[in-house]
Amino acid sequence: MALSKRFCVLFLCFIGFISRPPVEAAVKRYQFDIQVRKVSRLCHAKPIVTVNGRFPGPTIYVREGDRVLVNVTNYAQYNMSIHWHGLKQFRNGWADGPAYVTQCPIKTGQSYTYDFNVKGQRGTLWWHAHIFWLRATVYGAIVIMPKLGNPVPFPRPQMEEVIILGEWWNYDVEEIVKQGNKLGLPPYASDAHTINGKPGPLFPCSEKHTFAMEVEQGKTYLLRIINAALNDELFFAIAGHKMTVVEIDAVYTKPFTTEAILIAPGQTTNVVVQATQSPGRYFMAARPFMDAPLSIDNKTATAILRYKCIPNTVFPLLPQLPAPNDTAFALSYNSKLRSLNTRQFPANVPLKVDRHLFYTIGLGMNPCSSCLNGTQLTASLNNITFVMPQVGLLQAHYFNINGVFTTDFPDNPPTPFNYTGAPLTANLGTTLGTRLSKIAYNSTVQLVLQGTNLLIVESHPFHLHGYNFFVVGTGIGNFDPKKDPAKFNLVDPPERNTVAVPTGGWTAIRFRADNPGVWFMHCHLELHTGWGLKTALVVENGKGSDQSVLPPPKDLPSC
Repeated sequence: MALSKRFCVLFLCFIGFISRPPVEAAVKRYQFDIQVRKVSRLCHAKPIVTVNGRFPGPTIYVREGDRVLVNVTNYAQYNMSIHWHGLKQFRNGWADGPAYVTQCPIKTGQSYTYDFNVKGQRGTLWWHAHIFWLRATVYGAIVIMPKLGNPVPFPRPQMEEVIILGEWWNYDVEEIVKQGNKLGLPPYASDAHTINGKPGPLFPCSEKHTFAMEVEQGKTYLLRIINAALNDELFFAIAGHKMTVVEIDAVYTKPFTTEAILIAPGQTTNVVVQATQSPGRYFMAARPFMDAPLSIDNKTATAILRYKCIPNTVFPLLPQLPAPNDTAFALSYNSKLRSLNTRQFPANVPLKVDRHLFYTIGLGMNPCSSCLNGTQLTASLNNITFVMPQVGLLQAHYFNINGVFTTDFPDNPPTPFNYTGAPLTANLGTTLGTRLSKIAYNSTVQLVLQGTNLLIVESHPFHLHGYNFFVVGTGIGNFDPKKDPAKFNLVDPPERNTVAVPTGGWTAIRFRADNPGVWFMHCHLELHTGWGLKTALVVENGKGSDQSVLPPPKDLPSC
């Protein structure tokens, strides 16, 4: 129940390092065994896929500049791949992880070593399975400590803890998804949300399945919060305690204090919490944000923040979370996120744009003779439903294998319309294809992601592999290319790798395409990714010796 000893040891070691002279980058080695283990939650026991038998999986601790080797051996019945979410993998897409994008999956009984360098990044990221819905249980944190002698740009906390938010299904997730796909409908929602793999005492049979963190009066704590949920944006709050946001997606922010945070699937947020309240037991709580008329798992997961020496008989206080459909809080919270933009941590926002992209996000229906009602729900970008290949896209690009993909993904939607007017329920068919967009090396890109009213409007968290980007603008309604750019924040916009496009609105991002390779871009709602709400960017090689994709490793899995 108490803050685990390993974090105490880690912190003492971290302090000890500060006074030491600089040393060369280390090589960190990890062994990930993909194993099936029986786990019990909510009065139900079921086999789940794990890493090293742990749920959540182990935290990877590295320092900026380290080389990391993670050998993954697959003992489960499913194919497997692991994505190191938010790590840029410069020139090294072979280590990025999405199945059939940068690699073929690791088959049962086989191994693959992910070999990558952590350059120019520090903070909290995470790793997860990137095939099927296996990331429901296969996930964990990545903690990147700054280079020795480089202090964090906020008062140093005395202790820290990883907080991973997730979802739990009582039955086999893969079977649930298969049933939904056969019917052409969404699978049913999760049975609970979790905090560090545990739903908390508000659920049946969960008194012992409750995460607890012990704190001491007067001390300051850093919480590394990760949303590993498959399909839900989540509010998070701690009863009686305010949080100061200091980092998002492993990028420092201008600090601001808030009663609650909003975090989309794929995102990370570091907050500082001061244990200055009356000694007691306080609930940490997470609950979904959904401002569209959709059925979701709206139950509240809880964990306990317990002051030292307070007995477990004291019932915790619950925080006041925003209402599930509190759009005003969501917009206000996201508007407060700003890059630090200092000399040491600049915000290098592209001011000139070489390539303008405009992608519409839509749901739809396609014919399906075996499905209920003869139709299947689908999703698309610019009305194109992405079809996954049977060969890794990066291999096809690197070895010039023809027939795997085309590079004719349109820069704009085929037919402009009133994207956010009354919901459209007719002519919802989409085009199928493995179509990618080719991007010139070192060019600057502006991408506007426009939500639409096709079938229904809702929020979509989008993740771009291989890059961070700057969120220069966002709004409700249709993007106006004449008026809206004048409102862009080109000074200190938030920099991140995953952004939530608001319900019935748009988001504009900018980045410099200086990382050659094939990089996946997709909605981080697993439901929509499976329906085809994804594509990939082919960033061409540059002319310099260090501007080309590295050769593939010898143990790269074969299809």
